[in-house]
Amino acid sequence: MNCGCLNFLSWAKKYNFAQPITKHPVPLFYQQYINETTSLAVWQITETEDFFLAAVPLSREITHPHKRLQHLAGRYLLQHLFPAFPIHLIQIASTRKPYLEGDSHHFSISHCGDFVAAIVSTTNRVGIDIEMPVEKIGRIVHKFLKPSEQQLLENLPLPNVLQSLTIAWSAKEAMFKWYGLGKVDFKEHMHLDHIIYGDQSGTIEAAFLKDESIPLQLSYHFFDGLVLSWLHTGG
Repeated sequence: MNCGCLNFLSWAKKYNFAQPITKHPVPLFYQQYINETTSLAVWQITETEDFFLAAVPLSREITHPHKRLQHLAGRYLLQHLFPAFPIHLIQIASTRKPYLEGDSHHFSISHCGDFVAAIVSTTNRVGIDIEMPVEKIGRIVHKFLKPSEQQLLENLPLPNVLQSLTIAWSAKEAMFKWYGLGKVDFKEHMHLDHIIYGDQSGTIEAAFLKDESIPLQLSYHFFDGLVLSWLHTGG
């Protein structure tokens, strides 16, 4: 499935969201250095398994060919962001969240068709999500958004409501991955308080409400059919 993002690099460079990319294969079409300890990137999968297997191992048996490619590309991207990333030490929690014991690197990976996004930090908990607007998001809006959040989205200057809903869904997916412990109600435990929009990107002020109220700030980019959301925070 093509997520339609081939023009994003030129757009991101125009608005200074992406660092100039040189000496890297074309599939690395977006990268952002957040600070000295945190970076994220998006990779478009055009390679075969052999390309990735030459750099990273297949850590578990995956029978579906495309899911296997996504798995390999995600781990390849982790080592691109931090060459010393110990991918051989990745473990899988009971919640299916991949992690490193001792948290030498905090990381999060997301897949959308032929695109893989990853964020890595050596200091902060992180979460990332990449999504394509699909009709299913509109059908389940009552399960993940309160009326006040829906009203918030109606004020966004986007061509259609599905794009706005995808920003909200992606943001909450990123928050879910940031939390990492599972058993989260997207409607009751995560709330979007304020959305700042400008030139197809912006920030979201939100709150994670399970057990205690934790204020969070997310960033998102909306481009050519995809939404990329992410957050990083201490703790």
